[in-house]
Amino acid sequence: MPSTHDKEKPWDTEDIDKWKIDEFTPSDNKAGSFAEESSFATLFPKYREVYLREAWPLVTRALDKHQIGCTLDLVEGSMTVRTTRKTYDPAAILKGRDLIKLLARSVPFPQAVKILEDGVAADIIKIGNLVRNKQRFVKRRQRILGPNGSTLKALELLTGCYILVQGNTVSAMGGYKGLKEARRVVEDCMKNIHPIYHIKELMIKRELQKDPALVNENWDRFLPHFKKRNLPKRRVPHNITDKSKKTYTPFPPAPEKSKVDLQIESGEYFLSKQSKERATREEREEKRREKKDEKKKEREKDFVPPVEEGDKKKKRKHEGETKEERKARKEEKKRRKAAMVELDDE
Repeated sequence: MPSTHDKEKPWDTEDIDKWKIDEFTPSDNKAGSFAEESSFATLFPKYREVYLREAWPLVTRALDKHQIGCTLDLVEGSMTVRTTRKTYDPAAILKGRDLIKLLARSVPFPQAVKILEDGVAADIIKIGNLVRNKQRFVKRRQRILGPNGSTLKALELLTGCYILVQGNTVSAMGGYKGLKEARRVVEDCMKNIHPIYHIKELMIKRELQKDPALVNENWDRFLPHFKKRNLPKRRVPHNITDKSKKTYTPFPPAPEKSKVDLQIESGEYFLSKQSKERATREEREEKRREKKDEKKKEREKDFVPPVEEGDKKKKRKHEGETKEERKARKEEKKRRKAAMVELDDE
């Protein structure tokens, strides 16, 4: 059979978008209404009850356009979506399921209703069980937000997704490719990899996409490769002994003496129970007395008057000498004086 792929196709022009997904209309559903009813339910926290009660008329109106029924049960705290006899789009019930999930995770209705559009998907990322330590979990969850929400805003711009951090989950809405990147960034952040590394990588990829010459090339040489620098903290000993100065001996060191050996050496082991208690009591009293004397000296320091300049006594020249030294010094002085008188008489 001759090949037909090389033949001209006048209907296949460049302005045709082959990847475009046409809107699903009732005429596309050839089988008619569904054979069975499909329904999905989800629970919501107590603090969302007031908001959901106010926004539920808008939810009902939005789902009615896709022929999907919905129920809000405030007693059980649940939301339910289900197909009806008029439902023609099989994917509409899945979109409705994602809508009530997002509403339960504190996504506002004006943003959550965009999930009903084609090309928009949702992903609820569970982060509560990724980190055991509560304080560490809170710090790493705060990294996703960043200072004044700057990190979260950068992620939203680069991935093209709406991201909301709420409790133990992160809700994301957007295209499938952006959701994949957002999930990778969030999970790596909870594994202690900072989002700034992924943000830098996404920014480089965004610039590389604009260059038509690099479309079919490998981008690994342009992307940053960060090495893990989490070195284990080694405990540094307080007293470092220099082993080079010690002389080598083939004999092992003598075993340390036990508490009983030390008591035998000091004679305490052979004392009676009363003697041991008395010795312990005396030792305790001695320590208490020493401590009391130290505290008393500390208190008396504040009451010692300062020494003024006028009160300072002149130091004696021969201060600290003994009686014999003083007597010998006086005799020497007399002898010198007598010698001087004799010289004057001559």
